[in-house]
Amino acid sequence: MGDEGRVSPLKNFVAGGVAGACLLLAGHPLDTIKVRLQTQPKAPSAQYVVYRGTYDCFCKTVSKEGILGLYRGMGAPLAGVAPMMAISFFGFGLGKQLQQTDPNTPHTHTQLFLSGCLAGLFTTVIVAPGERIKCLLQVQASRGESRYAGPVDCAMRLYKEQGIRGVYKGTVLTLIRDVPSNGLYFLVYECLKNLMTPEGQSVAQLSTPKILLAGGVAGILNWTIALPPDVLKSNFQTAAEGKYRGLVDVLRTLLREEGPKALYKGFNAVFLRAFPANAANLFLLCYTLLTFLLLYFLTENSFCNTWSLPSSLRPVSWGLSWL
Repeated sequence: MGDEGRVSPLKNFVAGGVAGACLLLAGHPLDTIKVRLQTQPKAPSAQYVVYRGTYDCFCKTVSKEGILGLYRGMGAPLAGVAPMMAISFFGFGLGKQLQQTDPNTPHTHTQLFLSGCLAGLFTTVIVAPGERIKCLLQVQASRGESRYAGPVDCAMRLYKEQGIRGVYKGTVLTLIRDVPSNGLYFLVYECLKNLMTPEGQSVAQLSTPKILLAGGVAGILNWTIALPPDVLKSNFQTAAEGKYRGLVDVLRTLLREEGPKALYKGFNAVFLRAFPANAANLFLLCYTLLTFLLLYFLTENSFCNTWSLPSSLRPVSWGLSWL
């Protein structure tokens, strides 16, 4: 897109932070339910199961801990969401740039997938410790524990007791989850945008409902391959030290005790969250980017970049052409 397609790192950082924070506020309650369902111990019979399902987990959590119980552990991912979003889209953009020799040639499906994988690789340095702290805080109340006062206390205790390896426990499983799932996410998202763009028009002209549809469907398909490693990661990161010898041991234990269905624990919570959360995330990301554009237009202040307005301002869809 030439100069119109450039967005400063500051704008991407702020836009990603705003969108990501809204995503967390909307989706964290279901994420808490998902983690608790994934990590609850196997019961000898159905009558001793802690949570019978998504709705039961929701009711018991609110009943015992109040509505704030659904937001336990949100501080860690909230602190990292802005750099994580910025790094994610930077990684995706870099991946596309490295693979494209001719700017006029569209990217292949393989190139889009690999670019998304690179984004997942880059974000792991922030996501892995955030997930470790988040999961520990999410499950401690349901297990009758109150070991950590909050995310900072949790991080400091982990580092003091186990060093940096304790903070980054579960990094390999985070990579196994995020690298291919991010590749699939960006591939589906880009392909759906192109499919829904009428011939002769630009992707920038897509309507808001179509953008939301693309983001929502991409989010759902992303979790179809992310859920099994996510279950393994949640169990590994919240287990007592020494319970599992490694990721293979987690897999063997779950399959032996609960069977293959154990790899899809939290399925309902994940898919209830996936469509609206991912759709809203992209909507808010692009709306914030558009706000920067309008601020510049109204004030003629080139505080970050040089902009040129398109002939027709279409909220959200124009912003998505930058992604």
